[in-house]
Amino acid sequence: MSSSELLAGRIRERINRSGIQGWYVDSRGTRREQVPCLSFHDYMAMCLYDNESGYYRTGAVRIGKSGDFYTSSGIGSVMGEKLAAYIASLMERYDGCGDLAEWGAGTGRLSQQILAAWRQRGISWKNMTFTLVDGNPVHLEEAMRTLHPEAIANDIVQLRYMNPQEAEACNWRGKPLILYANELLDAFPVHRVVMKAGRLWELGVSWVAEDHKAGFRYVQMPLSTDRIVHSLQEDGIVLKEGQELDVNLAAEKWIADMGSMIDGGAIILIDYGHTAEELAASHRMRGTLMCYRNHIAHDDPFVSVGEQDITAHVNFTACERAAAVAGWKVRYYGTQKQFLIDQGVLEDLMDHDGRNPFSEIARRNRAIRQLLLGGEMSETFKVMVLVR
Repeated sequence: MSSSELLAGRIRERINRSGIQGWYVDSRGTRREQVPCLSFHDYMAMCLYDNESGYYRTGAVRIGKSGDFYTSSGIGSVMGEKLAAYIASLMERYDGCGDLAEWGAGTGRLSQQILAAWRQRGISWKNMTFTLVDGNPVHLEEAMRTLHPEAIANDIVQLRYMNPQEAEACNWRGKPLILYANELLDAFPVHRVVMKAGRLWELGVSWVAEDHKAGFRYVQMPLSTDRIVHSLQEDGIVLKEGQELDVNLAAEKWIADMGSMIDGGAIILIDYGHTAEELAASHRMRGTLMCYRNHIAHDDPFVSVGEQDITAHVNFTACERAAAVAGWKVRYYGTQKQFLIDQGVLEDLMDHDGRNPFSEIARRNRAIRQLLLGGEMSETFKVMVLVR
């Protein structure tokens, strides 16, 4: 039996033990009541973070050409270089005495680009502790191979690698910390809600056998937590009839947790998302949930269980709200395109004769254009910087 089948079996067992009941309308138009189910949040959490078969806990490297998706650090080294310059400017506020961490570091590619940029500029942080946090042991092993030579070259002697549980138990106090997270929040499990007949329901997941086929499917269930309503009310969201929305309470909690762990410094969030108003706009009736496997995007979270990425756009209004409660202020918020322009990326474009499209100059120019002109990378991706 495959890992995916084993995980699907464990999810079915949890559905049967949950004690939660939902309803759905079958293919014949009959309403089916008292259907055992699990919240989509808990289903997504098992698909991504199950210790034995979860997408982010097991398997090979998930990022890059051989994986399922790219991040901005996979398009040349431009993002890493500009982020390095921005972090260096923040470090100057602390006289170079702050520490650095990347949460959700993946294979360490972005951190490697940052260290390489500092080396090229002759920047060395001798007293810095640089921590990479990731929940996939394969990713951390690859990060160790990627970053060690760069760390030695920069004389950063305290390079650490941790899983999230170790990082949460770590003592981060005593020095300012600059923490950055690239496409972290979008991978947190979300609650999915829908407005039906004037009532807000949560989308649950059940195992249903119908029309000679069996599989997971959406059902409607009562809200699993009052925090969903509180989050919507705080952000001024009122759903239209039939409209679905993804509510990322885990992102709000993560920001709150970071606020209690860190004395002061900065948090840099890079992710795709929008304000609450944009996410609840009338043209978004199905939410933003997407799945990725082998660089193919689709919206069915019930196939390839544990073997595909599942994400949803980040609500940056909720992030700002959670940050304010934790004592953080927004220093910067804008599209990734604007952030790169603000960091001088247009000045990096170089003239070339075009005779060699594979030259270093040609490749770099293409990377810059892709980051600035690609719809998803340039406008949908946002950068939010929180300081305290």
